[in-house]
Amino acid sequence: MSEFENEYTWGKAVANNSTEKFHESFDSAIDKVRKILGKKYPIIINGKEIYYDDCFSVRCPSDTEIVVAEFPKTSVDDTKNAISSAKNAFEKWSNTTFQKRVEIFRNCADVFSKEKFFLAALMTLENGKNRLESMGDVDEAIDFMRFYALQLENNLGFCKPTAHPNPHEKTQVVMKPYGVWGIIAPFNFPSAIAIGMTTAALITGNTAILKPASDAPLSSFQFAKIIYSVIPDGAINFVTGSGGIVGKTIIESKDVDGIAFTGSREVGMRGFQEFTKITAKPFISEMGGKNPAIVTKNADLDKAAEGVMAAAFGFGGQKCSACSRVYVQNDVADQFISKIVEKTKKLRIGMPWERDVFLGPVINKDAKTKFENAVSLAKQDGEVLTGGTILTSSGLEKGYFVEPTIVTKLPDDHKLVKEELFLPFLCIQKYDTFDNAIKLANQTEYGLTAGIFSNDDKQVEEFFSKIQAGVVYANRFASATTAALVSSQPFVGWKYSGSTGKGTGGENYLQQFMHSQTQTRCD
Repeated sequence: MSEFENEYTWGKAVANNSTEKFHESFDSAIDKVRKILGKKYPIIINGKEIYYDDCFSVRCPSDTEIVVAEFPKTSVDDTKNAISSAKNAFEKWSNTTFQKRVEIFRNCADVFSKEKFFLAALMTLENGKNRLESMGDVDEAIDFMRFYALQLENNLGFCKPTAHPNPHEKTQVVMKPYGVWGIIAPFNFPSAIAIGMTTAALITGNTAILKPASDAPLSSFQFAKIIYSVIPDGAINFVTGSGGIVGKTIIESKDVDGIAFTGSREVGMRGFQEFTKITAKPFISEMGGKNPAIVTKNADLDKAAEGVMAAAFGFGGQKCSACSRVYVQNDVADQFISKIVEKTKKLRIGMPWERDVFLGPVINKDAKTKFENAVSLAKQDGEVLTGGTILTSSGLEKGYFVEPTIVTKLPDDHKLVKEELFLPFLCIQKYDTFDNAIKLANQTEYGLTAGIFSNDDKQVEEFFSKIQAGVVYANRFASATTAALVSSQPFVGWKYSGSTGKGTGGENYLQQFMHSQTQTRCD
């Protein structure tokens, strides 16, 4: 079997003492991106680029006066045309050998690798990720393409002979694509998640309609424009516009055979119910989290404070894996709170493309309003330890900048402790016994990620045994609950966090895009 290696750009730069070169390359890429801002882009249907006069503007959340790009408001008719094109292209694409499909996606990954600084710089202007986060996003997209290509290759296209006691019967199981897949992607990982889901559908022989989030369509367009020209016309279609028009049309279509969705629980469950109300069809979804970290009296508190802070406030908490609640044992609560508040106050907030900025803006006006409402509720029912302010200082007044916020003294069943916010907002709750900490951590309808900080091995093993989440970490001071790597840490949600229990970037993911056929040949 071939080996897989993560792209891991920043990690390799640190290991090779080449971080200065990384920053120089990123700065150069930012200059390149600035020269193409405001361009009008097409949708892609049936192998053709289609431009609309009726477009929406993608504005930089760091400075809303900057128009990053303009994309078409795709109509219902054109969305239906995209679905028809995908259906018509299915036979030709599904009959393409798996070796050829592997080759196509490896080539695309190589193109992305060569252009990764440009692609990461594009993203930091598009959705406000800092330079390390945006590079990590692009790296993950590259990893998905290469890992899924390797999975298909190592499994021989998922064709496996089976044993039969009758020597006159030769049997095998072949996994085959379903047909047309709708891919509905979020704003927070516009490269990794959008490309990962679309790659999984396409590389297994399905055709696809990719609908990116309207806040961040440009990153996944970079993928679509490469792929559409090297696969049959209509095998991939790229459509932009509102969920109420484009997404709704895809989900309601009888000609769509599967959906891959990442987004909120509310939208995901509504889509699942609509898509499967007449017949059983695959709906692969990841629907967020309310991810806990447990800090025990046996923890290294400096590592715990660093890890929770990074997981809570990286990309403004706008990750489904973000740590949004932390349970701290009473014995060490005051010490932990002092350390994490101090670290949080030192975070640099600013334009995310600048070298040392940790935290950029939240994605849009709605997110800023949600932050204001959450802070108001926190002040009413708890205590705000730090943050809670909309930032309007010179240079930040044109963007959606908010302070990372830490709240305590809320009831354990409070709305802010229970509901996913997707904001730089952390609730600190105290506990007495370790059993109670596990119980509190599990008291949620979500089950995506979780972390623990303890130097007691028995506690760590008990945590792994009892915690109800798909991706769990112990003593991870780089980030308590986030930053899973393709292959190493397949990303999977339990409970309302996911619909299938099969993790992206893991060996079981691709099979969800196929159904099996048992074949028997008799002498």
